[in-house]
Amino acid sequence: MTKKEATFGNGCFWCTEAVFQNLTGVESVESGYAGGKVENPTYRDVCSGTTGHAEVIRIHYDADVIDFATLLEVFWKTHDPTTLNRQGNDVGTQYRSVIFYHDEEQRKLAESYKKKLDESGAFDRPIVTEISALTNYYPAESYHQNYFNDNPGQPYCLFVIRPKLEKFREVFQDRLRV
Repeated sequence: MTKKEATFGNGCFWCTEAVFQNLTGVESVESGYAGGKVENPTYRDVCSGTTGHAEVIRIHYDADVIDFATLLEVFWKTHDPTTLNRQGNDVGTQYRSVIFYHDEEQRKLAESYKKKLDESGAFDRPIVTEISALTNYYPAESYHQNYFNDNPGQPYCLFVIRPKLEKFREVFQDRLRV
């Protein structure tokens, strides 16, 4: 088993965590904060929009089962990478579309994929996804971890996360955990 990590920000981490937890080869997904200037930020700090952090997920995966390119495909297809600092009703720099790469190979793959998508006209507007080196990461508070699975009846889960997850499952049914 070849263990690797990927770190993505593509809106609310409750939504993105729920998506990536369903992929074969993903060992774990942790919600957290990255890219800011404050050490050990809290959720409240990050929501203020003043720390520079993005809500992110850190994915631990088995590269022998799922590769970074597949994770990128899921990343691009499960959010709108053309909206600056926004995903749906979630607005602010903490919800920006961002790939925090862990090594040069991830950087090259992310930039290449972004360029191909832009050139293909897959989106009506230019992709604004930031691609940056991971310089810091802080796990979110424990109540944010595994949020959808622990709170399926919560209104945000019912009306925002569940429809997103159902659409994801239709598109990526060949990649789902059994």
